[in-house]
Amino acid sequence: MNYTIKEVSEMMNLSIPTLRYYDKMGLLPGLGRKESGYRIFSEGDIEMLKIIDAFKKAGLKIKDMQNYLALAYKGESTLEERYKIFLKQEKVLKEKISDLEQALEVTRKKIAYYEVAIQAGTEAALPPAFCLQATKEQ
Repeated sequence: MNYTIKEVSEMMNLSIPTLRYYDKMGLLPGLGRKESGYRIFSEGDIEMLKIIDAFKKAGLKIKDMQNYLALAYKGESTLEERYKIFLKQEKVLKEKISDLEQALEVTRKKIAYYEVAIQAGTEAALPPAFCLQATKEQ
């Protein structure tokens, strides 16, 4: 089945300019066109967009996606290089997760701080160390 750019935009929750950009950047190498020049998206293109979306969510940059796709099209001789791309990305994601976990911990402490202050009706009711700790973490 083939889809128009509008249908794909709605289906994938991507803007039409984003889809055009992905095409322009070579991320949809099999993308067809009608005689009128309008893009035609196949099921394969939809699958590629799902992969691109996963890459994007993982924080891969467009140039890294282009590099990966170029390597993938070269075949099995590039397995090691493609593997290294994902090892590098795994490290980046682990660092992001660690940063987010630290931010979440600070947020939880602030929530606890405000819950106690709201119950007491004032921040003055909190122990000085609790106030200082909450302030330092801001």
